[in-house]
Amino acid sequence: MTASITLSATPDRLPIGALLALAMTGFICIVTETLPAGLLPLISEGLAISPSMAGQMVTAYALGSVVAVIPMTIATRGWRRRNVLLLTIVGFLLFNSITALSSHYGVTLVARFFAGVAAGLAWSLLAGYARRMVAPEQQGKALALAMVGTPIALSLGVPLGTWLGGLVGWRTTFGMMSGLTLVLIAWVLLKVPDYPPQAAHQRRSLRAVLTTPGVRPVLAVVISWMLAHNILYTFIAPFVAPAGLGSQVDRVLLVFGVAALAGIWLTAKRVELSLRATVLASLAALAAVCLAFALAGSGPLVIYVGVAVWGLSFGGAATLLQTALADAAGDGADVALSLNVVAWNSAIAGSGVVGGVMLDKWGAGSFPWTMLLLTGLAFAIVWCARAHGFRPGPRASRHAKQPLG
Repeated sequence: MTASITLSATPDRLPIGALLALAMTGFICIVTETLPAGLLPLISEGLAISPSMAGQMVTAYALGSVVAVIPMTIATRGWRRRNVLLLTIVGFLLFNSITALSSHYGVTLVARFFAGVAAGLAWSLLAGYARRMVAPEQQGKALALAMVGTPIALSLGVPLGTWLGGLVGWRTTFGMMSGLTLVLIAWVLLKVPDYPPQAAHQRRSLRAVLTTPGVRPVLAVVISWMLAHNILYTFIAPFVAPAGLGSQVDRVLLVFGVAALAGIWLTAKRVELSLRATVLASLAALAAVCLAFALAGSGPLVIYVGVAVWGLSFGGAATLLQTALADAAGDGADVALSLNVVAWNSAIAGSGVVGGVMLDKWGAGSFPWTMLLLTGLAFAIVWCARAHGFRPGPRASRHAKQPLG
C-alpha cells in the first residue's frame, strides 16, 4: 500500500506462511458471512424468530461491509499495517463471540453488522498487503495465494458449518469460529511482517482515486461480472432442479469449488504474463457456459460440465480484478480496493434482488440469457480498456521500475 520500501528489501521467494495467514483471514471473512445460510432452521429455533428474520443476519453483515469499508479504510491509512490487520481479526473474535452468546435478536444483528465492518476493512487490506510482501513481478502470484481461502470457504464453508451446526449446535459453531481467530492472531504475529503506514503525501482522496484512468472500467467489470456470477450462484438450486439435480446441489457446488481452486492455480501461472488475456479468456468461457445453459440446461451432463468450466473461469476473478485495480490506482490502491469491496458486495446484494424478480416472473431459465448479456458487457469493457485498466503484455514490463504498491 505504501511505496516506502525498495525492491531490494523484498524477498525473492514468496513468503508462503504470511500469505497463507492472509488466505485464512479471507476464509474467515467468507465463512462468517455465509455461515447463517446453512444454519437458518437452528438459528430460527434458538432465537425464536422466523427463518426470514434469521436470514437478515447475512444482510446485516453485507450492509456493514458496504457502509463502513471506505471511511474505515481512509481512517486507518495512518496506522501501521499489521495493527489494522489485527484489528479486523479481533473484530471477528469479538463479534462472532457475541453472536454465539447472544439470546437477543437485536444484539445479534448489531454484532453481525460490526462483523461485516471488520470484513470490509479486511478485504480492502488483504490485496495490498499481499502485494507489498513481494517484488512487483511476483504480486499476481502472491495475490493468488492470498485469495485461495475464498473458493475454499465458498465450496466447503457452508456445508461444513451446516454439518457442525447439526452436530454441536449453531452457537458452538460460531464459538469455533472465534477459536479459529485466536489461532490466526498468533499466526499473524509470528509470520506476517509489519509495515509503516502510507506516507501522508501519497494518500489520495476518494475523488482522485475514482477519477484515475483505468479505475472506473475495472470497477464496472467487477459489478457486471459479479452480478452475472451471483445471479446463478445464489439461485443455483431452482436452476438445476429441472435437470433432476435438485437433491444434488451440494455436489454441484462441490464441483464448482474444486474447479475454482484449479482456476486460482491457473491464474497464478498467467496473471504476471497476460492479465488482460486471462480476463478476456475467463469471460469468454463464462459466456460459452451461459449459452450452453440457455440452449441445453435441462441436461445433467451439461450442468456438471458447465459448472466445472464456470468454476474454472471464476476461480481467479478476485486475483485478476484486484491486481488490475491496484495497478491502475497506484498510490491510491488501498482506497481503490475499498471501492472494490463496495462494488463486489453491491453486486451480491443486487443479484439477490434481480435474480429473485426474474425467478418469480420468468423462471430460472431466464438466468443464462441475462448472464450472457452481463458477461458480454464485461468483455466489451475489458476489450476497450486497453490503454488503462486492462493493459496488454507482461506486468513486469510495466512495473519493474515502480515502487511497491
